[in-house]
Amino acid sequence: MEGCNQTTSGFFLRGLFPATKIGLLLFLLVILIFLIAFLGNSTMILLIWMDHHLHTPMYFLLSQLSLSDLMYICSTVPKMAVNFLSGDNSISLVACGFQSFWFLLTGGSEGLLLASMAYDRYVAICRPLHYPILMNKKMCLLMIYGSWLSSSINAICHTAYILSMPYCKSRIINHFFCDIPAMVPLACMDTWAYEYTVFFSTYLFLLAPFLGIMASYGQVLFAVHHMHSSQGKKKAFTTCSTHLTVVTFYYAPFVYTYLRPRSLRSPEEDKKLAVFYTILTPMLNPIIYSLRNNEVLGALQRLFGRSLSQKEYSGT
Repeated sequence: MEGCNQTTSGFFLRGLFPATKIGLLLFLLVILIFLIAFLGNSTMILLIWMDHHLHTPMYFLLSQLSLSDLMYICSTVPKMAVNFLSGDNSISLVACGFQSFWFLLTGGSEGLLLASMAYDRYVAICRPLHYPILMNKKMCLLMIYGSWLSSSINAICHTAYILSMPYCKSRIINHFFCDIPAMVPLACMDTWAYEYTVFFSTYLFLLAPFLGIMASYGQVLFAVHHMHSSQGKKKAFTTCSTHLTVVTFYYAPFVYTYLRPRSLRSPEEDKKLAVFYTILTPMLNPIIYSLRNNEVLGALQRLFGRSLSQKEYSGT
């Protein structure tokens, strides 16, 4: 495979796990995480769509985050699983471009949606009287459409450039999916100008939203600190800390991977860091943001209660 040249029409993904017993156990763990993420995010989308009590700006943003997480984890894990089980690590140029596009689209939209949700929490806690004005339906839709549209343009531009680059070096991508930092070194052309566009996109879709989230939660924590209720203060601090933990799991390794210069990159380290923002975060988001929420639990009870009532009625 090392001798692959520019006549080759595809690539070879090195994968995440070695073909050993330990690798198999880690693979099964990833599959379990994938199933939890798939079930959790699908449930959230279904609940928000069916329950009119959840038709609010915060839950519309949550539904989009769940959709993004669902598409996000499906863009990498299924192909990795097929490669691991079949032993065939090849991927065509078109499939690689398709995977890269969906990864960039959902990854960028997730970064912007997380920032939108942090802004929603800031307005709800720090400016509650202005919430109906600052977070009305029009503003919510603007945030959602803006996130998906800007991410789509970014994904199309990067994918088109990656597919047009000449690859005359090794076709082995030392990663478990077609990631830009792992593909650029394989090109037989000077890519310094393109790498600056990658840095710009990282600042726009990851670093800037992360800094915005930190600023929003800083204001929230400051407001919570001045609460008179100790129980409410404790609950708010717990919620904010869990949100910030998941946010850090997503942004920190992502930004670190994409903003490092090529001379400081390590393919093995990049693969391990990618697990946090491609696999763990889509599983944690529905748990932290949604399934621990009393309104969501109430919606689940109403949904299952309605289903049980329909079964009892049909049985009689």
